[in-house]
This record gives sequence, structure tokens and C-alpha cells, in this order.
Amino acid sequence: MNDGQRFVIVDLRIPFFRLVLFFIKAALAAIPAAIVVGFLLMLVTALIAAVGHGSFVMMHRWSF
Repeated sequence: MNDGQRFVIVDLRIPFFRLVLFFIKAALAAIPAAIVVGFLLMLVTALIAAVGHGSFVMMHRWSF
């Protein structure tokens, strides 16, 4: 049986300026992360298009 001590946090005091700085840092860190995720999605899409020769990506080729 786990005899660990349990506790509940009822109040957390963070100064407003430090909280604002944290959110600014998080927003700035999200920019490179979004670029990396976008690049990986581009690679996956290119791989699917290369393997399928575009046949299941574009089901019907229009002729004009």
C-alpha cells in the first residue's frame, strides 16, 4: 500500500509581471515549434505524394 503523504494546493501567488513574461516566452517558443511541425507535415505530405504518384491524393485529373 502507498503510504505517501497527500496534499492539496489551495492558493498560488504569482506576480502579474512574472506571469506576463512567462506567457511571452511561451508564445515566442511556440513559433519555432510551429515551423518544425509545419516542415514535418510538409515532408509527410511529399512522401505520400511521391509514393502514390499523386493517384490517391488527386482522384480525378481534369482535362481541359
